This record gives sequence, C-alpha cells and structure tokens, in this order.
Amino acid sequence: MTAEFAVAIHSVVFLCHKKKYVSSSEIADNVCTNPARIRKIMNKLISANIVETKNGVGGGYIFSLKPSEVNLFHILTALDEKIVSHKWHSGDKNKPCQVAFGMDAVTENIYNTINIAGYEILKKITIEDIIKTLFPNGEEKANICGNCKKNFI
Repeated sequence: MTAEFAVAIHSVVFLCHKKKYVSSSEIADNVCTNPARIRKIMNKLISANIVETKNGVGGGYIFSLKPSEVNLFHILTALDEKIVSHKWHSGDKNKPCQVAFGMDAVTENIYNTINIAGYEILKKITIEDIIKTLFPNGEEKANICGNCKKNFI
C-alpha cells in the first residue's frame, strides 16, 4: 500500500465534507500535498466512478455517492494497489538449494494471505465510518475544520 491510498481517502472524505465541486488546489491544501498529485489520484477515482469532475469555472471534483456505499477496498482497487506487495524476489530458481529455490513462492503465498485478510477488513470500513470518526457529534455541528479555524462549510 502506498501513500496514494491515504491521499485518496483524505481527498474523498474532504469532498464529502465540502458537498460541492472542489478544485485540486483546494484539496491539495487540505491534504498537504501538491495539486498534480491530487489530479493523478482523482483520475483513478473518476475511472472507478467514485468521484466526478466538471471542467471550467465552478468546476473541480465532487463525491456524489452515498458515503455508506463506498468502502476502503473500493478505493484501494481504484488505485490498483495491494495491501502488501514486493518487487524484489529473493532466491534463485536455478540454485540447487531448496531455500534459494522455494523461498519466493513461500513469501508470495504469505503476501497473498495478508492481502486477502486485509481486503476483508477494508470492505468493512466505509467512508461514512471515517466521517463518523472525525465528526462523532454529527457533521452539521462541525462548522470549523480542525486546527486551521477556516470555515469550510
């Protein structure tokens, strides 16, 4: 799992909070990253029908689904990520040692097991759950966003 996952979750929750079209610059300011990174991630979320976009004045990105219908597995899948993965493979299939020959398949199986278990957990966590964690007393009472003291509603 990469930092794109955290940026995507943060961005979607922010869009839910705003309830209107928001520019990549405004999302980036809230996430504390750059607008180009936001646009790259938003394009993946648009392709997965999680976020919508509108060009021009007053345009940007909007989350128009129900927060209870989108879970973290949907976001991970949109980003084409796994929970754990490995690019480097240990051992060598051409060596006569069973450890050198077989360890890659063993670690691959471990990673697949972790991913399957993790996917089930992510399927149970919705965007609505995250919003309820951030605003335990209801969003309507949260007119001020965190420590920045800017009115975002």
